[in-house]
Amino acid sequence: MTTSVAAAVPSGRFRMAAIARWETLLVLLLAGLVVEGTRVSPYFLTGQNFANLVSAVMEIAIIALPMTLIVITADIDLSVESMVGMAGAILGWLMVAGLPVPIGIPVVLLIGALGGLLNGVLVTRAGIPALVVTLGTLALFRGVANIVLGPTVISVWPDWFTEFGFGTIAGSPIPYTLVVFAVLGVIFWAVTHATWIGRQVFAIGKNKDAARYSGVRVQRIRTWLFVLCGLISALAGILLAARFSSARNDNGTGMTLTVVTVVVLGGVDINGGKGTIPGVILAAFTLAVLQNVLRLAGVSGEYQGIAVGLLLIVSVTVPYLARQSRVLIDRVRDGRRPPAGSAAPGEVVS
Repeated sequence: MTTSVAAAVPSGRFRMAAIARWETLLVLLLAGLVVEGTRVSPYFLTGQNFANLVSAVMEIAIIALPMTLIVITADIDLSVESMVGMAGAILGWLMVAGLPVPIGIPVVLLIGALGGLLNGVLVTRAGIPALVVTLGTLALFRGVANIVLGPTVISVWPDWFTEFGFGTIAGSPIPYTLVVFAVLGVIFWAVTHATWIGRQVFAIGKNKDAARYSGVRVQRIRTWLFVLCGLISALAGILLAARFSSARNDNGTGMTLTVVTVVVLGGVDINGGKGTIPGVILAAFTLAVLQNVLRLAGVSGEYQGIAVGLLLIVSVTVPYLARQSRVLIDRVRDGRRPPAGSAAPGEVVS
């Protein structure tokens, strides 16, 4: 890695200290929610409840892994929920058409990758902002699902398929989908934090121009990240269809907000350049426990949605205020003051 790319990545000591603080906060929050869960309901610590709360968040957590890398590069993919719906719809349609599910699954995964490629090409080659592109494909993919299934709901699936979606490993409360997430989590952790690919992803998020001048193939990496996100979102759509034992054109609706909440709550900077896979994994389980506790407490789905929205706002606001505080402390320590008429980051000059 060249000097410029290395400079684009935060120093190891500072980065690990920041990560430790944020992840420690998540662990404390998770522990507090567990304590509250045991107070709210005697069923909270049962194996069946564990399986239910984990299964309910697995598709979200799986999509959050590639979304983490996309956000680290200062991009975003808002089309994931529609990809989830389209994937399930196409798989159901293929099954009804006579194609066995084991053959239909790789076909659907390929379609997911191609959808991600469409996003990546439009963002990196055509130069259209990711927000605009993925808003467009959000509608496009959902439209394809509507065309493929219309109002039809496909609810007859092979037993092995539905068992994998909501079943658990024999003799344990561990869902099969948790195994899928664990494997993907290890792979994403290793690639992000222990390979040159991860270093280049962080460099792109810190400064795209500096990374490009250092020899990083910025456009290619960004494109492949969108392809990966499309592929993993299609996988999540297959798992969701299996868990619900149902393929509908509206599967996955509203999922994008929750995915972004998990990513940001995990400590990923929405402006790019910072974030960890372990933090996002912790955030996924924190959100799962929060929703489960609210459900056991009898809180309605509408109020749970409000809680997720507030969590997203807090997740963005707290790191921002922390950065601003560090800037102010550094100025006071160095005896510096901003020049008259200038503003610190985030300040407005009247």
